[in-house]
Amino acid sequence: MPIHFADLGLSPVALDLGLFQLRWYAISYVAMIAIGWWYLLKLIARPGAPMSRTHADDLVTWIMIGVLAGGRLGYCLVYKPEIFLRPWQVLELWNGGMSLHGGLAGVLLALWWYARRHHLELLRIYDYIACCTPFGLFLVRIANFVNGELWGRPSDLPWAMVFPGTGDGVPRHPSQLYEAFLEGGLAMLVLYYMFWKTDARHHPGRLVGTGLLLYGVTRFLLEFTRQPDKGLEHLAWGLTMGQTLCLPMIVAGAWLLARSFRSPAQTATA
Repeated sequence: MPIHFADLGLSPVALDLGLFQLRWYAISYVAMIAIGWWYLLKLIARPGAPMSRTHADDLVTWIMIGVLAGGRLGYCLVYKPEIFLRPWQVLELWNGGMSLHGGLAGVLLALWWYARRHHLELLRIYDYIACCTPFGLFLVRIANFVNGELWGRPSDLPWAMVFPGTGDGVPRHPSQLYEAFLEGGLAMLVLYYMFWKTDARHHPGRLVGTGLLLYGVTRFLLEFTRQPDKGLEHLAWGLTMGQTLCLPMIVAGAWLLARSFRSPAQTATA
């Protein structure tokens, strides 16, 4: 017997005050920023950090802008380009539609701008932020599951679920949970170990390279269990859009990781 998602009693609304609804998806983004900032402060407390507490506090704002702007624009450009015929709808975040690939690109650009403006070493900034990112990946994917969205492909596994939004009653992979624990949880453990138990933080690009490679590979493989986005089911080159967007991340991550082993250790502080 498949699990029926409706029987879990989950609701996308965490708090309903009538005129105002607080949704778990919004809470996941707030929690992502708060936990990421808290953890970043823990990281920069270690000797040899590439930024000061003031820099870390400032970066929270720029990361938030990068996540929201990049995530929304990435979704609109790749998955719903027709929205630009009514450009005001791009700002309607409450209607949903965010891209993790776009959010990542937005964060990378925001960090590049900030590091250049304040003369900080960009790769080491990326390294520290990469260690904070898995918390957000985990929380957002859990929120996707609570929303009953972004479900997986049909499956006959014992834990397959019937999601009401599909309208077909077919049991499917709960791919949101796979992504939460592999894209988020696995990366969290690996980067935690590398930062706290090795000298990886002193080798520019090693942590961010590992993070990009881990996300790219796990997301690429999990796309085989995830239902492709509507209208992008059959791309001409045989990959899903998610897999296609992961390829540059895999290449960049592998290159940064290899480069880090050829570069000398750096311990200069901001």
